[in-house]
Amino acid sequence: MESLNNGSGSNEVELDSFQRQIADRFQELASVSSDDLLSLSWLRKLLDVFLLCEEEFRGILVNNKAQAIKPPLDRLIADFYERSVKALDVCNAIRDGIDQIGQWQKLIEIVICALGNKRTLGEGQFLRAKKALAELAIAMIEDKDSPQALAVRNRSFGRNSTGSSGNSKDQNRFLGHFRSVSWNVSKAWSAAKQLQAIGSNLVAPRTNELVATNGLAMLTYTMGSVLLFVMWALVAAVPCQDRGLQVQFYLPRQFSWAATILSLHDRIMEESKRKDRKHSCGLLMEIHRIEKCTQPLCDLTATEQFPIGDDKEKELRQRVEELGQAYDAVKEGLEPLEKKVREVFHRIVHSRTQGLDSLGRGYNAE
Repeated sequence: MESLNNGSGSNEVELDSFQRQIADRFQELASVSSDDLLSLSWLRKLLDVFLLCEEEFRGILVNNKAQAIKPPLDRLIADFYERSVKALDVCNAIRDGIDQIGQWQKLIEIVICALGNKRTLGEGQFLRAKKALAELAIAMIEDKDSPQALAVRNRSFGRNSTGSSGNSKDQNRFLGHFRSVSWNVSKAWSAAKQLQAIGSNLVAPRTNELVATNGLAMLTYTMGSVLLFVMWALVAAVPCQDRGLQVQFYLPRQFSWAATILSLHDRIMEESKRKDRKHSCGLLMEIHRIEKCTQPLCDLTATEQFPIGDDKEKELRQRVEELGQAYDAVKEGLEPLEKKVREVFHRIVHSRTQGLDSLGRGYNAE
């Protein structure tokens, strides 16, 4: 950080403020308990942090436009925007994962409806619940060779973009630029490889780059690191095609925000190594709660004796109640998360297009 002293006074104030705010926001994200880490509400807060950081990033570039169009900063900014394009595919894959969780909700509803009433439980209700639980268990197994895992990712946040800023003509112009880049993801697409591409050659700026850019090279590196971590956390939490968490985070600890992000990374990796999470299709806390409820229910509904005993019925009612609570948490938080991912998608689209315009690169720049 001492290298920033080579910049102008105004640059130093802006950059110091930017670094401090990132550190503070991630410190708040890191202050949650293990039960809340990677929950639906936590992921929404993470995306809010990204949006706030990105807005401040753009603001600093606008304030330093004359510097931004000169080398080497113009190249560093363009590199960041190319990383952000790769993040669009991750957003699309996460959207598909959210849809997948929504399909699980329908199966959980069947179980709750069959076993959650107060009347005497009969064989027909058990069979309905047993079938739904079996389908749910299969759907929640991470299988890289399954048809679901290899499904074509062809939906896009570009459609029905009611939440985007600007008029419809501008929206079509902006989104049209990305049609061939991020609207269709092939069957061979890999979330793990996409994360590696986002983090490729993401290194702290050298002293000569800091001097040549009045410290602004630190801005693109910081924002690139935030982008990589946010996309990585989404892939860790939500089911998506070819999940993989083995992305290296080389963050110099002298940056005020680095220690907190590395701490969060370590906590999430530890969660992924837990015996009961190793084969999960996602580390989302609500997924874990559903998994914990469904296995005992599968065992309880395997009975062939009716009516069941009082003790067994009491345990079953309790498990169904727990599953209902997990269902309510998903029902409450899933749609807001989808909307937030959509917002991130559109922000990246518009920011990159406007950024390239300001650098004089045009829409077809490589």
